[in-house]
Amino acid sequence: MQLKPTTRYTSFAVLLHWLMALAITASFIVGSYMADLPFSPARLKLYNYHKWAGITILAFAAIRLLWRLSHKPPADLPMPAWQKASAHMAHWTLYALFFAVPLVGWAYSSAAGFPVVLFGVLPLPDFVSADKALAELIKPWHENLAWAMVAVVAVHVAGSLKHRFIDRDGLLSRMWFGKKAA
Repeated sequence: MQLKPTTRYTSFAVLLHWLMALAITASFIVGSYMADLPFSPARLKLYNYHKWAGITILAFAAIRLLWRLSHKPPADLPMPAWQKASAHMAHWTLYALFFAVPLVGWAYSSAAGFPVVLFGVLPLPDFVSADKALAELIKPWHENLAWAMVAVVAVHVAGSLKHRFIDRDGLLSRMWFGKKAA
């Protein structure tokens, strides 16, 4: 029996996409804000929220990758080969960053001697041993990878908006709730 190609992502894939988009945006905003705060209870609370978001994003990323590998995505829309290649490269770069940013953040937190205690109740193992020199080496990697994710997300959003408002080819409706995006 031949399956006809799907034109949309599954509802679960759409939900994971938008949950991750919200979580990553919130985590980036909190991370940017907290980084320049003076040492205080408020800063420590924000660092914990940021770490919790990072671990949650990491879990969502694992679920999303497993879902993506086990569920065929919709067929590509007709477009120039360079656009298809760019879109695939951006998507797989995002997947890599979904893992790299939180894992490097976890390594930084561990190296700095601040364990991750998920939601304040579940202590996670240290990713690396406490080492202040290592923490100073890792810290900029977390920030730079987060900014790289911002750049790739910006390209991803720009491409989506191009397809919505210039090409008007229905691409955006494939990753939106319901039957069709307006």
